[in-house]
Amino acid sequence: MSSNAPDPAALAQSIKEWGRELGFQQVGVTGVDLAEHEAHLERWLEAGYHGEMDYMAAHGSKRSHPDQLVPGTLRVISLRMDYLPGDTRMTEQLAHPEKAYVSRYALGRDYHKLIRKRLQHLAERIQQVIGPFGFRAFVDSAPVLEKAVAQQAGLGWIGKNTLVLNRKAGSWFFLGELFVDIALPVDEPTARDHCGSCRACLDICPTEAFVGERVLDARRCISYLTIELKGPIPVELRSKIGNRVFGCDDCQIVCPWNRFARPTEQTDFQPRHSLDNAELASLFRWTEDEFLSRTEGSPLRRTGYQNWLRNLAVGLGNAPSSIPVLEALQARRDDPSELVREHVHWALAQHEARQNS
Repeated sequence: MSSNAPDPAALAQSIKEWGRELGFQQVGVTGVDLAEHEAHLERWLEAGYHGEMDYMAAHGSKRSHPDQLVPGTLRVISLRMDYLPGDTRMTEQLAHPEKAYVSRYALGRDYHKLIRKRLQHLAERIQQVIGPFGFRAFVDSAPVLEKAVAQQAGLGWIGKNTLVLNRKAGSWFFLGELFVDIALPVDEPTARDHCGSCRACLDICPTEAFVGERVLDARRCISYLTIELKGPIPVELRSKIGNRVFGCDDCQIVCPWNRFARPTEQTDFQPRHSLDNAELASLFRWTEDEFLSRTEGSPLRRTGYQNWLRNLAVGLGNAPSSIPVLEALQARRDDPSELVREHVHWALAQHEARQNS
């Protein structure tokens, strides 16, 4: 740090102001000791609740030791950015089984690039004041216990649905981190849990993925099944998925704290290609080229075209038997992908069984 740099407390205050200028709603600072959260992660991994997400078990202790992941790290700056678009009629969309429900975070542009760029700008701003320093930015992209960091930096508490909750903003926000080698003063962690006796998120889960409070069996979670899982969706869970084709927001929609969530001011997070009001059947007709062009710069790319069709086939199998639904499924009966074919045949069998009952 250069000799004319502000003292650490003044610098921390400036960093928070610069963060807000860059579009973050809150900025906090914490140290590198995540021991309490490390024990929780180890128990979760031992139970196998991470499913095929091998990256959760990789990297040894680096995930819970920021100074091992980036040697020299003294503090972690944790930042949150609201992402909820205005009125995206979430419950209305879920109540129309012929419509496709896409998790609200994935309706607009991919948040990774936008937030990483803002974190880079923040680091450059710090550098202008104190001179060269060591830093590294993360956005859901490396072995970082981002929710633990956010809680310890005072951004909120970890709710029963395993998400970070904030009394003024609910849970509709992204998190980003800046690892720095500056000894900034740390913020008070969020010590109080404001969930109380509420169980709304645990009870609403369509696939009963919560093993208990703050313990999620990802193998049953619709976000995992529709995004992370590469192979077939377990047959016994398909009918429970309903029309959710990319992620699931039920445990957020029902959370009382989300009454305080404010719509995002980021235009990049606004819905694209009418994905907040699309029919399952019309999405199922997208060619691979259409999928690639319409999901450019979107989180939807992550699932890949075949798994996108797999998810839509399940949604169509759960939809009411209508001519557009049945025609869409029939059109892909002989799809070149065995994975897609199998889910299409399951969907058609669902309609047949309903007609015969």
